[in-house]
Amino acid sequence: MLTPEKSKELISRTTSEPHLIVHATAVMAAMGAMAEHFGEDVQHWQAVGYLHDYDYEQYPDQHLQHTAEPLRAEGATEEEIRAILSHGYGHCTDVEPVTNMEKSLYTVDELTGIIHAAARMRPLGITDLEVSSFMKKFKDKKFAAKCDRELIRNGCALLGMEVKEVADICIKGMKPFAEELGIGPKE
Repeated sequence: MLTPEKSKELISRTTSEPHLIVHATAVMAAMGAMAEHFGEDVQHWQAVGYLHDYDYEQYPDQHLQHTAEPLRAEGATEEEIRAILSHGYGHCTDVEPVTNMEKSLYTVDELTGIIHAAARMRPLGITDLEVSSFMKKFKDKKFAAKCDRELIRNGCALLGMEVKEVADICIKGMKPFAEELGIGPKE
């Protein structure tokens, strides 16, 4: 089973771009919060979240096509590999998210991008970001335009949750990582 330490070791072999490490950390934080929401193993979900873009830097045009075998060789479980592959459902894989872990990863991958962008706009960063402020940014299609809102809505529907509810969980999960994410208070 993956641990946060093992995931960080594995990602360090394939990923060096700082923005990708920040994104991995954001997804890790959000996945930990989602695990807590569902009463699951927080560290396990964080480990899967951190590793979700394992092959992206090396193979951006073949994302997730170079993930399963290397992770299997490193001892990742089939459940973990399937969850990682499922976050690309409809874009670069046909692995449909079915478990709460898979649905959460599918959803928060994009959602954390908008949360991060919204937090960067604020003097106090994410530390005082409320879900109501986030939702205003979410509704503005021009804000963080590259983040796929339809995918987020679909993911939330799969989870049986509203965007507002999932965003609130993720914001709270990301707050303790504000400094690491570069979205703490501006000096």
